[in-house]
Amino acid sequence: MDLKALHKISYGLYIITSRKENRHNGQVANTVFQISTDPLTIAISLNKNNLTNQFVKESKLFTVSVLAQDVPLSLISQFGFKSGREVDKFKGINYKQGSTGVCYLVDGILAYIEAEVIQVVDAGTHDIFIGKVTGAETLSEGEPLTYAYYHQVKKGGIPKTAPLPQLAIKENSGQSKVGKYVCSVCGYVYDPETGDPEHGVPPGTPFEALPEDWTCPLCGVGKDQFAKEE
Repeated sequence: MDLKALHKISYGLYIITSRKENRHNGQVANTVFQISTDPLTIAISLNKNNLTNQFVKESKLFTVSVLAQDVPLSLISQFGFKSGREVDKFKGINYKQGSTGVCYLVDGILAYIEAEVIQVVDAGTHDIFIGKVTGAETLSEGEPLTYAYYHQVKKGGIPKTAPLPQLAIKENSGQSKVGKYVCSVCGYVYDPETGDPEHGVPPGTPFEALPEDWTCPLCGVGKDQFAKEE
């Protein structure tokens, strides 16, 4: 079976947020889609091990923030490669509370959609939450971030709890050229041609010339966790 065929399916990238009493949490997800129009429903898929999954199950509420194509990797790192059990993901983040009391992001976001869970489907490693849309608003115009753009242009990696993480990382590696370095933890690809301007590294900077305290923009590990692609 050719599992690469699954990567021909189009995906977006979103941040799913929920709450548990006065606590808030969120995570990056690539599975959000509209199901019906009457009633207006959408579905999301969350790994059972993620804290956001637990919050959605308890509150029966979730909000989808649609990421813009030019969203900084630091925002994806905050919500995709850190655990809400260890850090406050909303610290230093510009956000507001919607009508359901669930937070949505403001910067780097095109729109948000609020929903109330009406059904949960057990899908093995993940739960599918079907929600009735209770609110939505467009915040800015622009291109939405797709999974393909995230990998091919932003050189982003994949959390371990995402669907098919090993396959995607291998695909990243296969596409890398000589001179690029890949993070062994998350699959982020450092490309000297683009550098890491978000963290003060200009285009054209070889990996060897990076400061010793430079860390992976996504998962935060050091340079010693990177390997050169052949």
